[in-house]
Amino acid sequence: MMMEDTEVLWLTDQQQASWRAFLEGTARLSETLNRDLENDADLSLNEYEVLVRLSESPYRTLRMSQLADNLAHSRSRVTHTIRRMEERGLVVRESCVADGRGVNCTLTDAGAAALVVAAPRHVSSVRRHLVDVLTPAQLDVLGEAMELVSLACRT
Repeated sequence: MMMEDTEVLWLTDQQQASWRAFLEGTARLSETLNRDLENDADLSLNEYEVLVRLSESPYRTLRMSQLADNLAHSRSRVTHTIRRMEERGLVVRESCVADGRGVNCTLTDAGAAALVVAAPRHVSSVRRHLVDVLTPAQLDVLGEAMELVSLACRT
C-alpha cells in the first residue's frame, strides 16, 4: 500500500545532499579498494575480508553463519565467495564437529600467506583513499556514525 505524500517526512536539501554524497562516496571507495586488491593481490574486497575475519578467529575457523553475520552479507553470498576461495585453496569447509549441523570455514596456510601479501598493500590503499583524506576528527565521527547506522540496521 502506498503512503500518502503528506505522511512522508521528506529529506531536506542538505539531508538529500549528504545522503547522495554518502552513496557515491561509499560506492567509489568500495570500487577503488576492490580494484586495488584485485590488481595487487588477486583478491576481491569480499575475499580479503573473509581472510581477515578467519585470521582473527580462534584456530582460524568460523562457522559459515557467523562469517556471514560478521561480514553483513547474506549466507548465499558468503557461500558463493567461499566456494571460489576454496577452489583456489585459500580456505576449506568442513562439517562442524561440535554439533554436526553447521559448516565451518577454515583459513588454509595458502590463505594466510595470501593475506600476508595483500595486507600491507590494502592498508596503503585504505590510507590513500580514506584515512589520509579525512582529518582525525572526521575519521572518528565517521566511525562513530557508521557504528550507529550498523546498530540501527540490525533491528
